[in-house]
Formats: sequence, structure tokens, C-alpha cells
Amino acid sequence: MSGTITSLLDATAPQSHVALPFFSDAHRALSEGLAAWTPSQHVDESDDRAACREWVKRLGDAGWLRYCVPAAHGGALEKLDSRALVILRETLAFHSPLADFAFAMQGLGSGAITLAGSPAQQVAYLPAVASGSKIAAFALSEPDAGSDAGAMAMRAVDNGSGFTLDGSKTWISNGGLADFYCTFAKTDPQAGTRGITAFIVDATTPGLDDSAHIEVMAPHPLAALGFSGCKVGADAQLGALNGGFKLAMQTLDIFRASVAGAALGMARRALAEATAYAKQRPMFGGKLADLQLTQAKLGEMAALIDSAALLTYRAAWMRDVQGTRTTAEAAMAKLTATENAQRVIDMALQMHGGLGVKVGTKVESLYRDIRALRIYEGATEVQQLIIGKSVLQG
Repeated sequence: MSGTITSLLDATAPQSHVALPFFSDAHRALSEGLAAWTPSQHVDESDDRAACREWVKRLGDAGWLRYCVPAAHGGALEKLDSRALVILRETLAFHSPLADFAFAMQGLGSGAITLAGSPAQQVAYLPAVASGSKIAAFALSEPDAGSDAGAMAMRAVDNGSGFTLDGSKTWISNGGLADFYCTFAKTDPQAGTRGITAFIVDATTPGLDDSAHIEVMAPHPLAALGFSGCKVGADAQLGALNGGFKLAMQTLDIFRASVAGAALGMARRALAEATAYAKQRPMFGGKLADLQLTQAKLGEMAALIDSAALLTYRAAWMRDVQGTRTTAEAAMAKLTATENAQRVIDMALQMHGGLGVKVGTKVESLYRDIRALRIYEGATEVQQLIIGKSVLQG
């Protein structure tokens, strides 16, 4: 796959939306600084693993990864801020979905340590995540346990001095690249979701094999993990015994709205590409943009983006300002933003005609990049269930 993407744009992310009252002046300064930084970053993404390492290094060197951890451990802000995460992911995804991936996994992969890590664990991992010197990963999914985490089969058995882990994980982002994995395993097999515990497993731990890379339609570093007699010390336990499911859900709650932010970034880029193309494409004696049908499509795309943006910013604002759990609101944001982005990108590709399916054009790469967002961190159907249950509970 070529590392060069053809675009008609000066790829500077739009910033007008940060004028909305959901955001503070600090968020606006963050948006302005990041939007100015991203266009100067040119990374060859033909090798997704090498590119991801490079993005982590650049994001760390520039200080953007400091938004993944709290200030006490090298972070930019006192605590994780959902609105900052949304701005970062939206802006990075507008420029490069792989840059967004690299940033997001530093946050998701270390989020459980931020929430429940011991002081020693936080000191050992969080500053390195913020600098980019350690790459993080979140290992929850299994071959037969994706949306249904209670079906997890991986075991962690107390061996007297720690735990022995046996089982497998799959679809693990940064798999084979990460320096450590926040890993979830059954410590009480009969207790369903109430019998899961989290552990920090360093990539060099004997008994862990992270070499089984998974190739996907939009290249990203993914792997299956195998644990065979993998021994970790008691100090590797992350959070409370049998409290792993709750910890995983709390972590996902923080970052689910940021997935919506990434979808917004891709959708905004698709609209910008479609608009630029329509203005310069000759059509029937004028330009493609002169046709009312084109104008109607662009209008629909803009409305789909802004409606999703309002849900996304609301969810992030509620978590940051009201301090309440926003599971349903984050689910609405994730569902709407990812589904709407898929529609927007499809319309942008259609507007490009045959050029839209040519490998190496921006809308073609966006078409592949957006598809996974409707699945990971809770598929669209799971978000519908979450929202439906919330409605029934009143």
C-alpha cells in the first residue's frame, strides 16, 4: 500500500467548531496549536508499524501525548479531559487516521492505570506514556469474547507469589508493538463479568507471544496475543481483584466519545475533499459545484457532521463539567458520529466518481479507515442496546 496520499487540500483542520460554548479558551488554544502543527508532519505510512512508532515519537516529542495522562505523572492537564481528547483525535484524524490511532492507543492503553493503578504502577508507566518512550495497549477482546466480555476464557490463577496467565486475546491494537499490555483475565471463572481482573503485562514477560500480526483493510498495528504459563508478580494486578470489568468499562467510557471525535475528523476531511474537488471539476460547461444536486449533497454532508458533533461535544462536556457518568450520552455520540461519518465519506467518494476508488486518493483511504470505527470500542449495535436500556430505565 502506498504511503503517499493524493489530496487537493492544504490539510489544515477546521477550528470554527471550538467557538461553541462546550469548550474553554484552553481548548481553543489546544485546537489552534495542533491544527498549526499537523500539516508540517509528513510520515510515510506504507509500513503501518514503522509509521505508528514514528507518530508516537513525534506526538511525544511535541508534547501532545501529555494529554493522555494526568499532570501528576507528566500530563498537560490536572486530569484526563474528554474535551481535549475529542479535539486531539478530531484534528489528528483530519490529517492522518494513523496519527489519531497512535495517540488514542496511548490513552486507552494506559487509561486503566490512570484510573486504578497503584502509585508505583503510575510512576512506572504513565510518564513514559506521556513522553512516548513506552507504547501502550489495551487487551480485552478474545476470539469468542468481543462485545460479550463475560464470555472471556483467559484465566489468571493465583500461584502464591503472583498470577499465571493462560489464554489468548485478539484484535489488540498496538499488538506486537506495545511495551506493555493492560490485560483482562478471569480470576473467578464462574462469576461472569464479576470475576475479571486487570493486570499490567510487560511485552518482554516470558510466556507472552505477541507476534501474530493481523492484516486489515486499513493498515493498523494489530495482533493476536497468546499467554502460555505467563507469570506476573502480585504487583502486576491492576485495581481490585475481580474488579476488572468495571475498570474496563470506566476506561472505555472515557475514550468512547473520543472515537466519535476521530470519526468527525475523518468526516470533516471527506467534506473538505469533496468541496475542493467539486469546485475544480469541469462538468457540463461549468463546475461540478454548480449543480444543485452537488450542492444538496454537500449540504447533507455538513448537516450529518454537525449533528454528530453536537452529540460528541455534549458527551465530553457532561463528563468534564458535570462529573457524572455519561455512558448513554457517549454511546449516542459514538453511534451517530461513526455512522454519519460512513455516510459522509461514501457520498464524498461517490462525488469523486472513478477517482474515488483509485488507491492513493484521500477519499479512498478514508473509506477504508472509517469502517472499523463502527465496530471497535463497542459496535453500533452495542451502542443501540446501551441507549435503549437507558431509555427504559428512565
